[in-house]
Amino acid sequence: QVQLVESGGGLVQPGGSLTLSCAVSGGIFSFDGMSWYRQAPGNERELVAYITGFGFTNYQESVKGRFTISRDNAKNTVLLQMNNLKPEDTAVYYCKAVGLQSTASDPKGDYWGQGTQVTVSP
Repeated sequence: QVQLVESGGGLVQPGGSLTLSCAVSGGIFSFDGMSWYRQAPGNERELVAYITGFGFTNYQESVKGRFTISRDNAKNTVLLQMNNLKPEDTAVYYCKAVGLQSTASDPKGDYWGQGTQVTVSP
């Protein structure tokens, strides 16, 4: 059973940095896309950043230049480096995998992590 486990959230002051990690149990053989979403109270879940299996990345306009999504092949994780954090970045951050295969024999599947809280406050 594939699981995505997020970590790295916490409380940080405005202007600070955090790195979120999404670990894929069973490893990563291939994926179509890995994404970070976030959901603030009272708001819909929104896409923050994604990376394709070929390494193409894209970002929500509000985080461009501040957030970086990347893949750590050795650790089977996808990272979200967040710099210059603002109070409006406060949300629960979720990792999503689309078309993920942990091994070559696995069927492709889509998965969500359980979320990690990020709070930006003085």
